[in-house]
Amino acid sequence: MAVSIRLSRGGAKKRPYYKIVVADARTGRDGKVLERIGSYNPMLPKDSEERVKLDADRARHWLSVGAQPTDRVARFLDAAGVKERAQRTNPKKGEPGEKAKERAEERATRDAEAAEAAEAAAAAAAEAEAAPAAEEAPAAEGGEGTGDATPADEASNEGQSTSEPAEGAEEAAPAEGADKAE
Repeated sequence: MAVSIRLSRGGAKKRPYYKIVVADARTGRDGKVLERIGSYNPMLPKDSEERVKLDADRARHWLSVGAQPTDRVARFLDAAGVKERAQRTNPKKGEPGEKAKERAEERATRDAEAAEAAEAAAAAAAEAEAAPAAEEAPAAEGGEGTGDATPADEASNEGQSTSEPAEGAEEAAPAEGADKAE
C-alpha cells in the first residue's frame, strides 16, 4: 500500500486549518486516514510556534516504513529536523515567455531610437548656438557707430516702425533726391 504524509483541510470558508495526516495515497484529501501526526494553521504569523505542530517521533516512524511526504509536509519535516529536503530549482520558471521577450526587444529598439533622436537634436541645438554666436561676433567689433541702442532708447521707440521716418524727420533733414535735383 502506498502511504503518504499529507495535509487534510478543515476550518471554515476562507479560514483554512490543516491536519498533518498519514493516509493511503489513493484516498481523497479529506478521506480515511491512518494516523494524525500534527496540525498546520496558516492563519497564524510565520514566527508563531502554534503555526505548525508535529509529532516528530511518529513522522520518523512513518518515513522509516516508506511513507512519502508531499512538498508542503516535506518543508515542515525539514524545518523540524526530521527529514532533509533537497532544494528544488526550476530555472525556466522565472524566464519570461515569448511575447514578453518580443515586447522587451521592441521597447529596447524604441528606447535606442529615442536616444539617437535626442542626441541628434542636442547636436543640432549645439550647432545652432555656435552659428549665431559666430555671426554676431564680427558685428560687435564694428566700433562706436554700430547703432547699439540702450534699453531706454528701445523703450522710447516701441511700436514704431524703423522703415518709416520719425515725426518731424522730413522737415529737419532734406531728402537725398532733393539735393541732386537742384
